[in-house]
Amino acid sequence: MLDKGLIQEVLDEALKTGGDFAEIFVEDTQSTSILLLGGVVEESNSGRDYGVGIRIYYGLNSVYAYTNDSSKENLLKVAKTAAAAIKGTKGDLTINLTTSTIENNHLVKKLPNTISKKEKVDVMKRAYFVAKNYSPEITQVIVRYLDVDQKVLIANSEGLFVEDRRVRTRLPIEAIASKGTEKQSGFYGPGAHKGFEFFEDIDIDYYAKEAARIAVTMINADHCPSGKMPVIIDNEFGGVIFHEACGHGLEATSVAKKTSVFADKLGELVASEFVTAIDDGTIPNAWGSSNIDDEGMKTQKNILIENGILKGYMIDRLNSRRMGMAPTGNGRRQSYKFAPTSRMTNTYIAPGKSTPEEIISNTEYGLYARYMGGGSVNPATGEFNFAVNEGYIIKNGKIHKPVRSATLIGRGIEVLKKIDMVGNNLGLGQGMCGSVSGSIPANVGQPMIRVSEMTVGGRKGE
Repeated sequence: MLDKGLIQEVLDEALKTGGDFAEIFVEDTQSTSILLLGGVVEESNSGRDYGVGIRIYYGLNSVYAYTNDSSKENLLKVAKTAAAAIKGTKGDLTINLTTSTIENNHLVKKLPNTISKKEKVDVMKRAYFVAKNYSPEITQVIVRYLDVDQKVLIANSEGLFVEDRRVRTRLPIEAIASKGTEKQSGFYGPGAHKGFEFFEDIDIDYYAKEAARIAVTMINADHCPSGKMPVIIDNEFGGVIFHEACGHGLEATSVAKKTSVFADKLGELVASEFVTAIDDGTIPNAWGSSNIDDEGMKTQKNILIENGILKGYMIDRLNSRRMGMAPTGNGRRQSYKFAPTSRMTNTYIAPGKSTPEEIISNTEYGLYARYMGGGSVNPATGEFNFAVNEGYIIKNGKIHKPVRSATLIGRGIEVLKKIDMVGNNLGLGQGMCGSVSGSIPANVGQPMIRVSEMTVGGRKGE
């Protein structure tokens, strides 16, 4: 993507004012996004994003600059401009770039650019018609298609020189049910670190029907009662609560600044003994996986919480300096326009021993959140407010009736301590995670869990 000799010159230039570390990140990304609305293609965009980011460290300080002009003259100019922000003394540092060979754990069989737009739209139309024909109450179906083929090259003054290719494909499906003036939606957005073969590996009809079923179920549901009660949260995207309310607090981005409730708590009990939480960027072909992170380090499986005890954080290179701890392969960024920082990959609560049937039958009364929606979180405190996309009241150990407009309100670290049952049905859900280094693909996940008590927002008196 760039000549090794040129990269070495740029790194040398970046260190001339006394920086003690320099890095270059080269990206060449091709992407396609298509929107199908009402069975008709409303938008279709394909593009290429190419650019170079240059980062310099001086102690605990960092300078970042980027450009989409990769000519030698310009790259040296950008490196010199970035280096001007550092007032140090040039050290005697010799850079010897050594090419690293990495094992590809995410094999791709059908590259997106070998597939015609018609084939992509045919997949979308299949999902559309399955969801639209599920019920007369389905009045609109929105299907999106996304593929990304990202090539990266990362080199630094420590001699690292490594390249990687990430190919991802996703098919978000939203169905809307109407009844009078009311509307309810259902959503499913399967995705993977795969090419177009992804659609041969999944049951498109299942996801389309599920999106429609959720919408139809909720349009015919009563409003959820409010109050404190046990809450059962199902697997897959149910993990979004841990991701948002706890996961971000375990990223070095906040831990290093002491703005996280988990700062300085290694070895302490921060969750129920039933809770083991993991971030694993190595899962083959998973949505949030990659061979290396965006700082060139191999991704790895990181145990964050083990049987309730805080065991580790997700740490990028710069924050590893601040914390005096080794990086964990979690340095990520949306593109060359962002400096990397610590981010989640595939983050989940590990499976327990209970079956979903046991969890439900052991709950006298409570809310069963089958599918979670979006919400808001204060990362400093872990306080959250999440919508339940599909919910049910449980009575006498049985699913009683569907309820809508439920919200879950709480504080992440408190919820962790109140998890008293963990299921054996681990599942992962796909999403896009936003933070200071942009929007990145991330998996959330968990088996079914039960929280002994949570505040449920709904309607009083229901």
